Order: sequence, then C-alpha cells, then structure tokens
Amino acid sequence: QVQLVESGGGLVQPGGSLRLSCAASGFTLDYYAIGWFRQAPGKEREGVLCFSSTDSSTYYTDSVKGRFTISRDNAKNTVYLQMNSLKPEETAVYYCAAHMPLEKDTVQAMCVSQHGMDYWGKGTLVTVSS
Repeated sequence: QVQLVESGGGLVQPGGSLRLSCAASGFTLDYYAIGWFRQAPGKEREGVLCFSSTDSSTYYTDSVKGRFTISRDNAKNTVYLQMNSLKPEETAVYYCAAHMPLEKDTVQAMCVSQHGMDYWGKGTLVTVSS
C-alpha cells in the first residue's frame, strides 16, 4: 500500500505550536522532495514549506518564514512540520505531498505550482483559536 498519512492536527491557541507528522508507507521518503501545503475553507491550497533532497534546499512562503520548519526521521519514514507562533488565519487543512527527485533549484517552482506530486496525504485539520 502506497500512501501518506498526516497527523498531529487539532485545536491550538493563537501563539501556540503544533508539530505535524507525515508518515509514508509503501515507498521511501528519503529520496523524494517533500511539500507541506494548506487549504483554508473556501480558499485555494497554497504551498507552505517544501524541501528537496537533491540540493538540500528549502522554500518557505513569506508568511511562515522563521516560524515553520521541516525535518525528517528516515528510520520512521516520516517527515514533520513544526509550526510555532500560530495565527488564527492559519486555520486550515494541512497536507503533505511527495514528488520525485527534483533538479537543482526547482523546489520553489514545485511548491508554488503544486504540479507533479506523486503522492498526497488526505490532510489534517489545524484550528487556531482561543
């Protein structure tokens, strides 16, 4: 079975933190580019943070730079999104996705276009509210 499963969402107060997990099964995440995306109700899905193993490059959308980070645990075949100082407007369903290895200097294009993803998770809801 090939899939990505997100977890770790829930209710958090403004200014709080959450760590989302993206666990892969049926394939190895280590050699894929990884993207984290989010979609608020009635809004388009946007790229949040993406990482390419090809050149160890990371792209952040401006609104999350300095607050969100990505990491991985290869032994668990899992990647994580650490989200700090969360804002109410960041309430959304958060998705992870995997892309075949990228050429150098293309992670931004992948993150913005959202094209060519091989696998998508079903999402996990993050609600930022007091």
